Amino acid sequence: MTLRAEQAGNQVFAGARIFDGQSWHDGKVLEVRGGEVAALSAAAPAQAENLRQLPEGSLIVPGFADLQVNGGGGVLFNNDLTVSGIETICRAHRQFGTTALLVTLITDTPENTRLAVAAGIEAAKKGVPGFAGLHLEGPHLSVARKGTHAPELIRPMTDEDLALMLAAVKELPCLLVTLAPENATPDQVRKLVEAGVVVSLGHSDAGVSQIRPFVEAGASMVTHLFNAMSPLQHREPGLVGAALCYGELSCGLIADGYHVDPLAIQVALRAKQGPGRIFLVTDAMSSIGWEGDRFQLNGREVFRRDGKLTLADGTLAGADIDMLSCVRFMVDRIGLELEEVLKMAGTYPADAARLSAIGRLSAGKRADFLVLNSDLTIHASICGGQWLEHGKVSA
Repeated sequence: MTLRAEQAGNQVFAGARIFDGQSWHDGKVLEVRGGEVAALSAAAPAQAENLRQLPEGSLIVPGFADLQVNGGGGVLFNNDLTVSGIETICRAHRQFGTTALLVTLITDTPENTRLAVAAGIEAAKKGVPGFAGLHLEGPHLSVARKGTHAPELIRPMTDEDLALMLAAVKELPCLLVTLAPENATPDQVRKLVEAGVVVSLGHSDAGVSQIRPFVEAGASMVTHLFNAMSPLQHREPGLVGAALCYGELSCGLIADGYHVDPLAIQVALRAKQGPGRIFLVTDAMSSIGWEGDRFQLNGREVFRRDGKLTLADGTLAGADIDMLSCVRFMVDRIGLELEEVLKMAGTYPADAARLSAIGRLSAGKRADFLVLNSDLTIHASICGGQWLEHGKVSA
């Protein structure tokens, strides 16, 4: 598939049904000026010079925002801690509708963590299209719930770790950190949150009595709900119970049919207390937009088989799924209305990560959006002022 790109400039997009992140609009046009949404207004005259008439049945929706992307295009961020690596990852996910993502570092050495932060800061300065910040998933996790993270690299948060993150958040559009109560303190979380870091709880075997002080300190998210965390039990609700019952927490969810059973997804959606929301993440690895069948993570081989990524022992190692496929899974398998799924893929994650410029199509927001065909394939996208024509990109 060839993607054809051009600068969008000031344009009026007509002929599509528009979802602005909250509700649908019929008979409206989307005006874009200087890379921002100018207005949703009455239909423009057909003779307008800057009018782009979209195919019949088109849908304009906010671009997808993915807060957990480990890799793409054959690149795993842990293995290529460079701006070039970040650019490759962002390009790979763009073809599947993700116009903003947090490049994610899986638990690694202190030196590689510093290199990841430096690459993220440089990517932000360069304005890499689609790069919305960094997600440091570890190393301050629980070995008991390590998942695919290397246990020898998991460790408590030190003053040096804290200082690195407090400095990094000043130079990144967003810094998200996943940690476990077992290897951090509420005071450390409070300092991170006060500085603007988004703190997510994950890879933890903690009980609710241990979790609650971290929520009170400002932790506002839970990383990949159900996976690598203490389960919901009748005498100990665990992190799953806390995620569903504490309204302060928003929760990422991997909707690939392997990480979480569809029935468990339905239970979670019905049980979740607000204002926190459940939103979609891919937890994607290098396989997205790449044909290879294996790659390395911290010296261990990850295998791509039957729609899953696993270590040799069968442990799930991230996901082999893109955001467009997650959206279609939630519509086709879970039976949610498209409007709610689009919120889960764009609006809710933007809100959870405090990415205020995206997630909605209203005046002053960044013009990051998709043009979908009626069968939920992608006709085109705009990101960073660039119109990208996809043809028919299917999940």
